[in-house]
This record gives sequence, C-alpha cells and structure tokens, in this order.
Amino acid sequence: MPKNPGESLDDYKKRVIDPVSKSFCGAKWLNSTIWLGHGQTASCHHPPSHVIDIEEIQHNPSAIHNTKHKKRMRQMMLDGERPGECEYCWKIEDMGRDAISDRVYKTMIFKDEDLKKIAAASAADDVDLRTLEVSFDRTCNFACSYCNPAFSTTWVKDIRTNGPYQSILSDRRNHFTQDAAYAQPFSLGQENPYITAFWEWWPRLSTTLEEIRITGGEPLMSVDVWKLFEWFQQNPESRMRFAINSNLGAKPELIERLIEKSRHVSDLHIYTSCEAHGAQAEYIRDGLDYATWRQTIDRLATEGNVREMHMMMTINGLCLTSMTQFLDDVLDMKRAHGRRWPTISMNILRFPTFQSPLVLPHAYRTEVAGQLSAWLDRVIDENELCCRENMPLLSEFEIAHTRRLIDYLVAVEEPHAATAPRAKLEHDFKVFYRQYDQRRGKDFRATFPQLAAWYDGLVEIGAKTEENVDDWFARVAQDDQ
Repeated sequence: MPKNPGESLDDYKKRVIDPVSKSFCGAKWLNSTIWLGHGQTASCHHPPSHVIDIEEIQHNPSAIHNTKHKKRMRQMMLDGERPGECEYCWKIEDMGRDAISDRVYKTMIFKDEDLKKIAAASAADDVDLRTLEVSFDRTCNFACSYCNPAFSTTWVKDIRTNGPYQSILSDRRNHFTQDAAYAQPFSLGQENPYITAFWEWWPRLSTTLEEIRITGGEPLMSVDVWKLFEWFQQNPESRMRFAINSNLGAKPELIERLIEKSRHVSDLHIYTSCEAHGAQAEYIRDGLDYATWRQTIDRLATEGNVREMHMMMTINGLCLTSMTQFLDDVLDMKRAHGRRWPTISMNILRFPTFQSPLVLPHAYRTEVAGQLSAWLDRVIDENELCCRENMPLLSEFEIAHTRRLIDYLVAVEEPHAATAPRAKLEHDFKVFYRQYDQRRGKDFRATFPQLAAWYDGLVEIGAKTEENVDDWFARVAQDDQ
C-alpha cells in the first residue's frame, strides 16, 4: 500500500486526506463498483447504487463510472461536506477512540500523486479508474440469507416458487417480496448496452487499471469472466491485478477451469466470503458446503497460481455465535499457506437492517465483544509468526478491523440514520427466519441454540394491516420512553 514505512493509519490520514478536506475519499474518483447486468454503479460497496445514464454511455463509455451523481458527490467532498450516502464511514468515525473508517483504507491504496491530481482537478472531469469492481450478471448458485434476488438467481427461484416473504415491515427496499426483474432487464441473447460500453471502454481502461475485480452473482458462472481470462492469457505482459469474488462453491468443472486458467495470470487474487463456522455458516450462506469450501481453498493454494486469498466477512447477527471458532479456522489456513492466505476484512452488515448484529440484545453483543477481545489479545500475546514470512499472522489492518468491530458491538445502537424501531426489527427477524426455515428446510433453533430462547421470545404482530402495525409500534416506542 502507498503508505510510508512505519506510518500509522491516523498519520496517513493527517498527511494525505485531511489537507484535501475533512471528508475526502479517493474511492469517489479512482474506484468504482458497476453492475453491468442492470446498469447501476456506486463508488464503493457502502453507498446505495444509482442508475447509469443509458443515453450518455452511447457517446461516452466511461460514463458507466463517471456519472453526474458521482461528480456531485466529488464536489461535496472537495468542499469538506459529508455526502449522506457515505454514512457508514461517518458513523464509524463518530464512535471516537480515533476510529479509522473505510475511506482511509480505500484511499491509501492509491498513489499520492494520483490523489493530488484529482484533488487539484475539477470535480466535473472524467477520471480514469485505478481499481474497478464489476458484475456482469446476477447468476448465482447460492441464496445467502442477507442477499436478495437482485444479486442471486437462486433467490429469484425462491421468490418465484414460494411467493414473496410475508409480513416484513422494516425493509422499505422490498428485498424479499419481488423477483427484482429490474436487475435482469435484458433477456438471454439480447445485447446489453452497459456490457457493450464496458468492452468499448476496455482498450483504454486496461491501460490505467491497477486492479479489476469481478463480482456477481457468482462470477465463475459468467461467460464474460472467462473472456477476461482469455484477455490475460493473450496479454501476458500485463501486471494488472485480476481479482474474483467467488463463493468457491461452483460446479467441480468450473473450479478445475479456474485452477487451470489461474496459471496464465501473473497476479490473481481470490476473494471469498464466510463469517461463521460449519453448520452455522451453511445456514447463513444457503448453498455452502463448508467442508468442500475449505478443501477448495487448500486446492487453490497448492495447485493454482493465486497470489493471495482474501476472506470477506459480512458481520450479521447470526455469525456472532461462532465467529471466534471461524477465526481460529482462518488462523489454521494462514499457518498452512501463509499469512495472506487468507487476509480478513470484517464488513458490518446494515441492510437488511433486521439482520444487523445490532438487532441482538446488547448484553449478548457485549458478551461476544468480550470473546472477540479475548481472542485478539490471545493471538497478539502469543505473537505467533507465520513460518513462511516470519511475520505475525495478523496484519495491522486485520487487528484494526477486529478492534473496530469490538467497539461497534458495544457502542453503536442503530445501524444507520433511518433505522426502524427495535420492536419492528425484532418482529422482522422472527418472521423472516421462520419462513426461511420453511422454504430452505432449515432449523434456526437447532442451528443457533445460543439464540433460541431470545428468538422464541420475539413478538410477532400477526395479521394486521400495515397502518395498524405502524400504530402498534408507535405505542410500543412511547411505552419504552
């Protein structure tokens, strides 16, 4: 990372970010997530996505990233204003204890000279990306509990087969009540203008990108992903990082193909996701076979040509029950394959809000925070060195993420500004997982015995109209005061 040797994260922020403004983030210019399947984009995974102007990309393919909306947000940052869509970082920073938010991590991956250039330029200028995360479509063989039909065709099948989830009151985005047809507006074989714009921009884009990262759906199920593999094979001189977000649960023949194609990429990184252990992980991430997933990670380490493995943990309410056990498994992976196999990041879920860790009782969250703190202290005190690199198993980044989560579980009560009342979130937690069990053949109480008593005590409102439910919750909130 372009951070001076020995420089702390806070010192980097004061040296590079704060002189531009108190709200500056390089990701607004130099990073992008683009969902080409339905034409939306965001500067990173925290702000909500917004629509790409389909007319503008006809004459400016780079507008799949350089949207008018992003340019307005860039101007706000240059002026020192906090864009509301970046609330995730502001909430972290406002916790105190010099908390480092993701905008620091997402800025310091870029060169100082690139950051100085964009800070001095007009916010209205088109910018060439340095890092890009892109999704070609939503095809996916998993249907994780915190995902939805916009990002998984298996979720689409659930909704179309079993109908909408009923009586979920806090989710104004209606994640679980529709098949998200907007996320797949183009039929099989029909030209997708957003994908066309991507490939038109690619000859220029490929000269400026330092990393392209493919997400999904499940990328290994996308034709365009294998087209990129072919590009890397035909351009062996490229030193661009090629990263893939994969659940690593695709069919065996696709895993074999990944291993073979990896040998033609000079700098391949695999990002996978998990945050709980064994049966609890399989409950959260429906479609996962934990043992097979672990074996696939070992195979990629020993048979593939993969530079690093990254573990993206999505911190939801259910994963807290086995998180330290999972982290011990991660340490075993590091011992076997190196400290960067995998690196871990702890990304705190905010939507759907009723699956946030903050829905759980404060006493239980405090207990888990204590367990995490003891786990971290043990690892640091032991100061175990990875035999391959002769360095500690946990990096500064991983330690900071763990400490941030510990503070978050204890100090924060609302995941975001528009959080629904607790009674409504608890209601939604109960009715969602009751229906999830019925649809997926699962058993919440047996899988999460630590939460069974609390779960059984949650109040379902029953067959009321939406208006009457809101009146009921208003009375509950008044009584609580």
